[in-house]
Amino acid sequence: MAKKNVRNTRGRIVAAAWRLFYEQGYEDTTVEEIIELSRTSRGSFYHYFDGKDALLSTLSDLFDEKYESLQPQLDSGMTAMEQLLFLNRELFGMIEDSVSRDLLARLLSTQLVTSGEKHLLNRDRTYYRLLRRIITAGQAAGELTDRRSAGELVKLYALCERALMYDWCLWGGDYSLREYAEKNLPDFLSGFLPKK
Repeated sequence: MAKKNVRNTRGRIVAAAWRLFYEQGYEDTTVEEIIELSRTSRGSFYHYFDGKDALLSTLSDLFDEKYESLQPQLDSGMTAMEQLLFLNRELFGMIEDSVSRDLLARLLSTQLVTSGEKHLLNRDRTYYRLLRRIITAGQAAGELTDRRSAGELVKLYALCERALMYDWCLWGGDYSLREYAEKNLPDFLSGFLPKK
């Protein structure tokens, strides 16, 4: 039970922080506001985080929560490619609706310069476990190529998603990330299909 409370407390802090970051901006959000909205204490906040900057790396937690919430919607009648495109569409929709482009850009830039853990590359994340499961099943069903390992395909898929997010940030978010991915991701992933 203690482990669940730890996860809930940390999760409340993360959810409150990202809500405030989206609504009023990162710079205009204070630690005190995060503590108040999350209904935690100063001690709890500093137990999990060194400060507001430490919360930037938790965006990957929000992404994983989204993936966890989407898992029940993955229909067994969907092909592996349909599942991958569905997950991307839903994640990118969430990003457009609740994560500011500036915050996404901050996260991507921190991952480029950090000498510590690169949270976006953590293979234990829900994101990577789910992708491995979908791709492995797709290969077993003959829906996806077996010319590359499942691990290689997972890495390529993640690379493609990061590239789309990075490019969207570079262009200042002046187009729909979700729509752009819906239009172009199938072409990028065409190499995942078996040769006919």
